[in-house]
Amino acid sequence: MESAVGQRIKTNNLFSFFKYLYSQHQSSSLYMKRLKALKQIIQHNDLHTYFQPIVDLQSKQTIGFEALNRPIPSTLFNSVDQFYEFVGQTDCVFLFECFCRNLSLQRFKERLHKDLANKNFLVFLNIHPNVLLDKKYHSGETLQLLKELGIKPQQVVFELTERSAVIDFVEFERVLSHYRSQGYRIAVDDVGSGYNSLKTLIYLKPEFIKLDRSLIQFIDKNSEQQQLVTLLMKYAEQANTKIIAEGIERQEELDYLHRIGIHYAQGYAIGKPAKEIYMGKIRVGDHEDRGSH
Repeated sequence: MESAVGQRIKTNNLFSFFKYLYSQHQSSSLYMKRLKALKQIIQHNDLHTYFQPIVDLQSKQTIGFEALNRPIPSTLFNSVDQFYEFVGQTDCVFLFECFCRNLSLQRFKERLHKDLANKNFLVFLNIHPNVLLDKKYHSGETLQLLKELGIKPQQVVFELTERSAVIDFVEFERVLSHYRSQGYRIAVDDVGSGYNSLKTLIYLKPEFIKLDRSLIQFIDKNSEQQQLVTLLMKYAEQANTKIIAEGIERQEELDYLHRIGIHYAQGYAIGKPAKEIYMGKIRVGDHEDRGSH
């Protein structure tokens, strides 16, 4: 005769099994709801597009804008990070990236004031490195769209934002050479965050290096951050690339970066992301300026 302890173990195991099945069902159901929502977003252009100015710290002139696409708040996605993390788990990454690229360019053209249309501002587009490597990604399609919108390829900067490491540097370097031959430029994001190694900079030879906000916050008070940024500036000078300091939120940070000769700046202290396109506002010392190149 089976003991009471044995029966209790069986009951507990059965309960755990059904609990596991229920959990799997809930996860699967949530995934399908989110996938449906993602496809509807693509179908109906249900993304907010914001533009954040990037300013030349020395001339105080706005040189371009980063396009940022954000989902409309919903109960399915608690945050923007959660939304993009989900996109990366689906087989829609390529489709979504192309959708974001086209939407960003179209809205950039639509929202740029007519009196600024001839300024040749740069537009920074976040893009997953694997999309550039994907043979389905036809750069000719982007060129055709740019032609229709009246935007030059030289104005477009592909900002590589995926924090996973590039594995095949030789192949990636070859692919980037192909895009550069058409006029596009490359920026590497999150430099200094621990995700991007010096090897990435050496092989990809980006035209722009975007310093992570972790390097910029309170840099006026932190000697270790100052030393690292100085080293990156020396490398940038030798490599003929430009540095963009991101995440500037304090006037003290802005003053310090201006003093050491950082090329370009981006952050709330200069201009917040906005649906309309506005010039960056920069104050160095007692002088404030707002302008475009």
